[in-house]
Amino acid sequence: MINKEKVIALVEERMEELNNGLYIVELSISSTNTIHVEIDKINGGVTVTDCVSVSRNVEHNLDREEEDFELHVSSAGLDKPLRHINQYVKNIGRRIETVLKDGKKIEGELLKITDDAMLINEQVSKQIENKKKKMVFDEVREVNFSDVKESKIVISFK
Repeated sequence: MINKEKVIALVEERMEELNNGLYIVELSISSTNTIHVEIDKINGGVTVTDCVSVSRNVEHNLDREEEDFELHVSSAGLDKPLRHINQYVKNIGRRIETVLKDGKKIEGELLKITDDAMLINEQVSKQIENKKKKMVFDEVREVNFSDVKESKIVISFK
């Protein structure tokens, strides 16, 4: 089986050489030596050139004669859940939908990230006392990452 630490070192080596804010979101190696590397960038998007460069560094430094492998390097997609703290930081100011471990959903603007929590500005509809109408209020909520099951960016075409 291919050594995961070696693959991580090769990916990080190329990222350091490129020096453009790339980081590893997820890296896995299956029992059949299929390597999946998912990368993202602190500012802006990952380019095809970024993926090719990382892929080539891994490909050229692993010996297929010693152990055959299949390699996939891709960017983190907008439709996938956020899995790295840098992805949260990158998306401050955007709408986010978070599902908590207890099943509750929170949707709102991502305002701030700390080491262990995020602040979300959620619009909440409340019944006004002695009135038949409901009013919409902004409510800033602090959500601990330890309570989060999954967070995704809300994609809007407005």
